[in-house]
Amino acid sequence: MDARTARRLLDRERRDAAQRLADLEASFTDIVESATDSNVDDEHDPEGATIAAERQQLGALAEQARSQVAAVDAALVRVTAGTFGVCERCGRPIGDERLEARPTATWCIDCARRTEQRARG
Repeated sequence: MDARTARRLLDRERRDAAQRLADLEASFTDIVESATDSNVDDEHDPEGATIAAERQQLGALAEQARSQVAAVDAALVRVTAGTFGVCERCGRPIGDERLEARPTATWCIDCARRTEQRARG
């Protein structure tokens, strides 16, 4: 994949992840503010556990979005450095199909499969 195509793909990926993060943070803020505005305490409110779980879920989703933004930023650095699309484990090309599906990939499909198989035991 050429650098211009990679940058365009990554810019779109970053925009999407940043928008998702902004939306999640806004939802989280809305939930916190609505809970703060009410006089009900989570421990004695039947909805309290639901609100707490929703805050926890939104927090986890926001962390995933932050991680995605960071991964895209790292991939953009690799584009600038000329190392985008090169497997960090074996040094072989990652492959355009994999990069199109997962533009932040740092390993070729073979290295990723081997690592996954070892993790499974």
